[in-house]
Formats: sequence, structure tokens, C-alpha cells
Amino acid sequence: MTAGPTTTRPVAARRVRPRRRPWVAAAWGALGIFAVVALWELYKFAGPAQGVVVGGVEGEAGSGVIILPRTNDRAMPHVWDMVARLFDPTSGGDTPPLWVTVVGAGLVTLGIAAAGWIIGVVVGFVLGAVMQRWRLAEWGLLPWIVLSQIVPLIAFAPVVNAIGNQIDREGFPWPQWLSVALIASYLAFFPVAVGVLRGLDSPDRIHLDLMRTYASGYWATLFRLRLPAAVPHLLPALRLAAANAVVGAIVAEVSIGMRGGIGRMLIQLAGQASSDPAAPWGPTFGTIALGLVAAASVAVLGIGLHRYRRGEETA
Repeated sequence: MTAGPTTTRPVAARRVRPRRRPWVAAAWGALGIFAVVALWELYKFAGPAQGVVVGGVEGEAGSGVIILPRTNDRAMPHVWDMVARLFDPTSGGDTPPLWVTVVGAGLVTLGIAAAGWIIGVVVGFVLGAVMQRWRLAEWGLLPWIVLSQIVPLIAFAPVVNAIGNQIDREGFPWPQWLSVALIASYLAFFPVAVGVLRGLDSPDRIHLDLMRTYASGYWATLFRLRLPAAVPHLLPALRLAAANAVVGAIVAEVSIGMRGGIGRMLIQLAGQASSDPAAPWGPTFGTIALGLVAAASVAVLGIGLHRYRRGEETA
């Protein structure tokens, strides 16, 4: 008896896509950094010193729109000048090197962003679970959750700070960093709410019917089926929320003028860019590092959940 032509299909269906090795991902990341540096230096070498201006009046300074940036040393310092500036004193004299100051300010901002991330995760998880449980809540809440991200954060931050100051004057302690954390949570809750909603809705109908066959209630189905199935959606949402919390914390520090964080430091050094053009790039590199550290910290959580990460969504 000969086997039919369909006997080999299950074997082909079980073919597993090979996983990318860690060193390959690291090599691509290093190549990306090298490409950015090369493009920066190439444009600085070949681009116009005063940039390209459209619509300006000849002989009138400041008129027109710059569509290509300037390439002079004040506007675009060399990459090696930026790196060398990290090891020079922050403000001259006996002040610590710039990289030490950036690390200290970055740790302050990272701690506040972590508090905002926790608040955002709790709020987002509750909203996502409520919307999944009751469709009427999803119809009523989801449009407003999406619209909430349209509000300019730089305008929203002073309002939160003013409310916090009012609460503090009423006798309840309200430190300024708590206002920054709340503003960071405002950006962090959105991807978590959407990720939880999608994840809890992801189990197949046949699995849900099986749980009903076992007479499992809502909570048993939630913890034994829906939450494990939500992990591939939830982990990318948590990473995105961590990066959003860092962005929210930095913008909030700039908006309300909180001292000690990397956002305030960035504004202060940017004001000195005319005399020290490489200095603002120190905290700029610090903000990039903060986002990477925040996302990588959340990725550590996925190590213990590797058995639930099949078909994980990308963020």
C-alpha cells in the first residue's frame, strides 16, 4: 500500500523557523550605529555649511525655512568631539566629568519613569480587562483611550503640576517627582490597555468552549487560559510602555522645570550650545540609553515566560 501525497504535509507543517542567534542581533545593532555615524559625518563633509534655506529674503538673517541643517561645527559637531566632551568637566573647574553627571541625572529620571510605568501598567491592565469583560465598556472607553493620546503632553504637564501643588497646599504631601511620574504613566497606560485587550481576546474559540465544558468560571478562565495566551501581546506592550514612560518623564521634567533629572539637564546644556556645541549631546545620548535600559529591563521579565511566548507580537 502506497502512502498518499498528503502524508508528508504534517511534517512540513511542523517545520520550525530557526531562531536568530544573539550575536547576530548584536551585530546588526552595531552595524546600525555605525551607519548613523557614517551618515552624520558624510553629510557634515559634503553638506552646505549654512544649510539649505527656502523662501528667505536675501540679506535678511533668520528669514526663510531651513530644509537641510547646517554643517558648521556649532550646529553639527563631529562625533569624536561629542564623545571626547563626555570626559571633560561638566561646567569647568572641579565639576565631575559630563558622563558622571549624565549618569546621575539619568538614574533620577529612570526611577521616576519606573514609578510612572508601574502606575501605567496597573491602570492599563484594569482598563484592558474591563473592556474585554464587557463589550459595552469597550465601546465606551476605547475611543476615549485613543483620543487621550492626542493631547499634547507639554500642555498637559503644567496642569498636572498645578493640581499637585494645590493638593500639597491643602496639607497632603505631594512631591514634584510624583507629578512627573503621573505624566509618564499617561503615556505608558495606552499600549498596555490595548495589549491586554488584544491578548485576552486571543484564545481560540475551541479552547474557550473547552473551559465551558469543564464548567470553569470567569476567573478560572482568566488565569488559566486568557492570561497565558495574552503574554505574546502583553510583553511588547510592556516594552513600549517602558520607553513611553521615559519619554513622558523627560518631557514632564522640561515642562514643569523639575531639577535633578536628565530633561532639565538637557535644557540647561542646550542653552550653552553656542559656546559649547558638543555638550548637549551628552544628555541626548543619555536619554537614548535610558530608553534602551527601560525596554531591556522589561525584556528580562520575558525570560521566565518563554514557554508562553510563541507567536509573540513585535513592537
